[in-house]
Amino acid sequence: MEAKVKKPELFEVLRIKSSLKQEVYEQARNTFELIRSTLTEINEDYHKTYEASLPVVPFEFKDRGEFELELRFGGDVLIFMMHTNVFQFSRMHEVMKTNYIHQDNSLSYCGIIHIYNFLADSFKYNRINDIGYLIGRLFVNREGHYFIEGKREIGMLYNNFATSVVTPESIRQIIESAMLYTINFDLLTPPYDQVKLVTVNEMQNSLDNMKITTGKRLGFRFQADNDELKKV
Repeated sequence: MEAKVKKPELFEVLRIKSSLKQEVYEQARNTFELIRSTLTEINEDYHKTYEASLPVVPFEFKDRGEFELELRFGGDVLIFMMHTNVFQFSRMHEVMKTNYIHQDNSLSYCGIIHIYNFLADSFKYNRINDIGYLIGRLFVNREGHYFIEGKREIGMLYNNFATSVVTPESIRQIIESAMLYTINFDLLTPPYDQVKLVTVNEMQNSLDNMKITTGKRLGFRFQADNDELKKV
C-alpha cells in the first residue's frame, strides 16, 4: 500500500500553493487595473490634443467589465482580456531556463492578460465570421515582474523577465507598442478564389453581413493556448 500523506502536510501544501496563486492573481489584477487607467488616460490625451477641432479619426475607450477592456482607434480595435486562472510555464519554455526562475521556481507562476486585434467594422456590422488576432500575451508573476510573448515590437522589447517590472510607464509603453503594431498591421486583399462564389441568400443580405470571413491576414485562426502553459 502507498504511504498516506499526513493531514498536516497535506494542509500545508494546500495553504502554500493557494497563497502563491492568490499573490499572483492580485498582481495580475493590479496590472489589469493599471491598464484600465492608462487606457483612460490615452483616450483623454487624444481628445485633448484635438479638442480645438473635431477629430477625423475615431478614438474611444470602452470599459467592458471586470476582465475586459476595449480601445477603438481608426479602423481597429484592441481588446485586453485578463484570464482568471493562474498558469505556470512548461519546463521547455525559455523562461524556465533563466537564473531568475532557477533561484525561485514559484516565480514561474503567472497571471495572463491577452491583447487581441480586431477590425472595428467586424463589431459595427456584426460580422461574426471575421477573424481576430492575438498580438501579445502579458505574463505577470507574484513580484510584479512581467514577460511578453508577441508580434514584432511587442515581443522583442519586453522579454527580460528578471528585470522588467510593471510600472505606469512600462504599461503605457506596452499599450502604445500594441497600438503602433496594429496601425502598421494592414488589411490584405483576400484570395480571388475564396470570394468568387456567393449564395443567393448571402447576396440578398447586406454586403457587410455576407459570410465572407475578413481578417488582416486571411486564413489565420487563433487557437487555444498549447502545452507551453499549464493551468494550475
